[in-house]
Amino acid sequence: MESVQAIKQRFGIIGDDPKLNRSVEKAIQVAPTDISVLVTGESGVGKESIPKIIHALSHRKHNKYIAVNCGAIPEGTIDSELFGHEKGAFTGATQTRSGYFEVADGGTIFLDEVGELPLPTQVRLLRVLENGEFIKVGSSKVQKTNVRIVAATNINMFESIKKEKFREDLYYRLSTVEINLPPLRDRKGDIHLLFRKFASDFALKYKMPTIRLEDDAVELLQKYRWGGNIRQLRNIAEQISVLEQERSINAEGLKHYLPDIGSNLPAIISEKRKEGDFSNEREILYKVLFDMKNDLNDLKKLTLKLMEDGNSQKVQDENEGLIQKIYGEDGTDVDTEELEEDGMEVLQIPQNSPQHELQDNNKDKYYFAEEIQEEETLSLQDKELELIKKSLERHGGKRKAAAEELGISERTLYRKIKQYNL
Repeated sequence: MESVQAIKQRFGIIGDDPKLNRSVEKAIQVAPTDISVLVTGESGVGKESIPKIIHALSHRKHNKYIAVNCGAIPEGTIDSELFGHEKGAFTGATQTRSGYFEVADGGTIFLDEVGELPLPTQVRLLRVLENGEFIKVGSSKVQKTNVRIVAATNINMFESIKKEKFREDLYYRLSTVEINLPPLRDRKGDIHLLFRKFASDFALKYKMPTIRLEDDAVELLQKYRWGGNIRQLRNIAEQISVLEQERSINAEGLKHYLPDIGSNLPAIISEKRKEGDFSNEREILYKVLFDMKNDLNDLKKLTLKLMEDGNSQKVQDENEGLIQKIYGEDGTDVDTEELEEDGMEVLQIPQNSPQHELQDNNKDKYYFAEEIQEEETLSLQDKELELIKKSLERHGGKRKAAAEELGISERTLYRKIKQYNL
């Protein structure tokens, strides 16, 4: 078995990141088997190298290797491309055609962007994976094929399954072994190495001196997010090689080639907002304010009844639920924290009754309640801040889930987080 370093050199894979080495190592280990492999990773990380390694190190290496970009084939013709068709199967089918699964019999098929396959095609592919059978378009004859399938995707398959865009059973058939390639931003030590390789290649191609980066430019290169990964880095290296007169590039010169859209900076949010965003926020705030108003009204009614009727057992029985809410389960302690969280200014009466008791030696015992002038703290901004904090805490800081609960867009929630410096 060849070493990881030897395989990387053979297939032109540059870098020595541990995650990258682990991915190549897994490809070497599964190559001698017929296990289905799913290669995952962001666009531009070099996923097409893994199936080539697997095919070259397998017992199928002397048979055909076919790479199919599933996202580039129109939905109406993809079944014909993969499985073939009979003459007259559809308009334009002037002759019988063999599909990739028939042509690659005994070899390997690489299905790039497999997450883009339409659902009917996924059913056909599942049958090939389960028993090696397929039927040409327009035919009723079952044919056999012996191919090894390696698939790749840059989408979140579980999200796609949840949205019913990809079959769960097919996913588990394809991903017997899953190999994930890390994004370039997680391979900081490899970024400059890759740039130097690309700069050298383009210098040779365009017959000009090689571009070199100064220390501050190298630091900027490694801090950049690289949304397009290796493909983006290669394009920038080519642009600099062609456009720059100076062969030594500093950070200031490099900045002109790094678009902000791929950086760690947040996207610029337009001040123009959809009416629906305001509407959702208003609905939430109105509901909170109305609930608070109702609680305050109930408190005032109870206080008035107690003032009018004294400490009668009838009043307490009729308002037992409300008394417990305001004064606690045992009717003695005020749950001030709960009421204060609801935005109420709380009157605390520390006796065994919701009233002050006065004893006069010459008069009977009587009760009265103090009149309270309460300020209703109904600040929209305070309640909005409180709602956002609670929702973020409930969902562990996940903005998408919090935004759905609050009924606002994730973009709106992000702006609010920045506004309140959360």
